Amino acid sequence: MSVELNHTIVFARDNRASAEFLANILDLRVGTAWGPFVPVATDNGVTLDFATADPELIRAQHYAFLVSEEEFDAAFARIRGAGIAYYADPHMRQPGEINHHHGGRGVYFLDPSGHGMEILTQPYGSHGTAPSDA
Repeated sequence: MSVELNHTIVFARDNRASAEFLANILDLRVGTAWGPFVPVATDNGVTLDFATADPELIRAQHYAFLVSEEEFDAAFARIRGAGIAYYADPHMRQPGEINHHHGGRGVYFLDPSGHGMEILTQPYGSHGTAPSDA
């Protein structure tokens, strides 16, 4: 058996609100709550289990999602339609822009708990060089 990431726990101010936020942006389904977790599974079998935590304990994390060009268009339309601030870079120095790293497109935005979310259409390194701001 090869090693695969199966799931990760994402601390949130409100587990259901954060799960629904991400599921809406990525057009995924919120799963059935299990104990303290509200799961959102990606198409490659990785589940993000959102768990409500004390806001003092939440440290911003980064989650990147590889999507097709069509999925990017749809997700980006949902981001803009909801009035969510977005950036071309993870440091949020290029507001209202997307990037074109590795021959694709990418955009960064924050979830309700302050986690950095990224959608991209080409994986890092797919064209031999890494962007200077990634």
